[in-house]
Amino acid sequence: MLKAILSRKELSENAEFYSYVVDLLDCGDVRKLNDFSHHIGTSRLQHSLNVAYYNYLLCRFFRLNARAAARAGLLHDLFFYERKTHERIQNRHPAEHAKIALYNASMRFSISELEGDMILNHMWPATPHFPKHTETYVITVVDKFCALAELSGYFWRRLSAKFRSVQKYALAKFKSLRQHG
Repeated sequence: MLKAILSRKELSENAEFYSYVVDLLDCGDVRKLNDFSHHIGTSRLQHSLNVAYYNYLLCRFFRLNARAAARAGLLHDLFFYERKTHERIQNRHPAEHAKIALYNASMRFSISELEGDMILNHMWPATPHFPKHTETYVITVVDKFCALAELSGYFWRRLSAKFRSVQKYALAKFKSLRQHG
C-alpha cells in the first residue's frame, strides 16, 4: 500500500501521479530504498514517495511540469548507503548526495534536464548552484516540508505513547487510592 505522510489516499488511486512513477517503482533499485532509514522512523523510499506526491500536487496546482516533479521527487535521494555512518561522505552529505542520486538515476532511467536540475539542486542552498527552474525551488521546499512532517510525526507518536503510559499509571494509582482510602 502506497501512501504519503499526512494523506489518507492510496497513491495508486491517483491515476495521473501513478502513471508518472510506476516504471520507477517497478525498479528493484528504487524499491531497495526501503532498506535504508532516512529520517527517524521513515525509510528513504517512504520519504521519496512523500516528496514525489506533494511535489507533483504543488507543481500541478501551479501549472508547472507535474510529471517531472513526481519523477524527480521519487529519485531525489537515490543513494545506497546509510548517511550517518558512511565514512567518506558523512560531513559533506547535504551537498554530495544529490550528485550521487543524479548519477544513480541517470544510470537507470532517462532523466530530462529539468528532472536532473531538480535532483541535483533539491538541497539548495546547501548546493553550490542556484536552481535553474521553478520546479526545483518547489522540490526544495517540499523536501524540507516532508522531512519536518516525518520527524514531527515520529515525535508525536513518542509523546502520545509516553502520555498513554503516564495516564495508565495515574489511573492505576487513583484506583489504588480509592480502594484503600
